[in-house]
Amino acid sequence: QVQLEESGGGLVQAGGSLRLSCAASGRAFRSYVVAWFRHTPGKEREFVAVISWSGDSTRYVDSVKGRFFISRDHAKNTVYLEMNSLKPEDTAIYYCASVQYGNIWSTIDEYKYWGKGTQVTVSS
Repeated sequence: QVQLEESGGGLVQAGGSLRLSCAASGRAFRSYVVAWFRHTPGKEREFVAVISWSGDSTRYVDSVKGRFFISRDHAKNTVYLEMNSLKPEDTAIYYCASVQYGNIWSTIDEYKYWGKGTQVTVSS
């Protein structure tokens, strides 16, 4: 079993940057695909970015390509989401989620473990 905890959210002006962290428990975390999703009231939870278990493969939603970067540190059991050039439309609660032996095309329903989320607010 894996437990995930997000941190790093906050209030930032448009054009600014934040780095989110997803810290995981569990010795086998290196075998888990990890993704970031975000949710705003009235909308469905949206995929943002995903990284393979090895860290060699990543995928992003089009709206964040070139601005957000996902990475992982196996030694620290942590996945990061570097968010640059933030826009007001990036405002949401950001969640990390994981699935063991998944791939970067795993669907949202396949993610078994979820964190509680961290709020990101971008002011205009």
